[in-house]
Amino acid sequence: MSVKKDPDGRRSIQVEVEVDGTPEQVWKAIATGPGVSSWFVPVEVEERVGGKVVSHFGPGMDSVATVTAWDPPHRFAAESHGLGPKAPAMATEWTVEARSGGTCVVRVVHSLFASTDDWDNQLESIESGWPAFFRILRLYLTHFAGEACTGFQTMGFAQGPVLEAWASVAGSLGLEGAALGQQRRAPAGAPSFSGLVEAVRDGKHPYTLVLLNEPAPGAAFLTAGPMGGQTFISISFYLYGQTANAVARREEPLWQAWMAKHFPAASGAKS
Repeated sequence: MSVKKDPDGRRSIQVEVEVDGTPEQVWKAIATGPGVSSWFVPVEVEERVGGKVVSHFGPGMDSVATVTAWDPPHRFAAESHGLGPKAPAMATEWTVEARSGGTCVVRVVHSLFASTDDWDNQLESIESGWPAFFRILRLYLTHFAGEACTGFQTMGFAQGPVLEAWASVAGSLGLEGAALGQQRRAPAGAPSFSGLVEAVRDGKHPYTLVLLNEPAPGAAFLTAGPMGGQTFISISFYLYGQTANAVARREEPLWQAWMAKHFPAASGAKS
């Protein structure tokens, strides 16, 4: 991964993914509030130039951008000031390009103008985060395109290295040694959880993506990473279909209680 640097001072990163669907179907998934919320984080989109795009990453962690271009179902752009109080404005451009065989390429470009390397790390961090979410986007468009989504997230902390914490999470949920294409089920003592392993990444920021059978049709994205001398743990659920809302209301308290028991936030830690 690297930041592209142009002679005029523009610095940019680009990430793309090929997904199933027509341009109209893909546009709904990447340019509307209900669509984006079905695979990313809860988002509201005012679908017009000058409208606001508000992404809710957690309590007190909203990101607000202003739409600067709107050309459905092919392209939209927005500008935000979320990198820091002294950071340059960041432009984000989304494009949808139809391919043969009923697929489209979704491409996102983030760019800013700067005369130093001060913001390159932030751009690279954004770049490294998209591939995992694009896997969820692809899963959504392949299996659940257009279906209503109800999502929830549970977060916790563990002391010690990331790999130790991740092994504990995986072991508690029946995902130890998980490999692509395997069916896995959580053991007794964990909330209802089973499905097909869709993606796995090891290393400093490990994650596992599961196409769920239980507690409802959908996806679960589990990840961990270092934060403030501890390991931050997150499990995000995306449940689809007419029963998703009722299932989420039933299951979310169970998962919050499970996380609080096994990976409670230490004093002073923020989840």
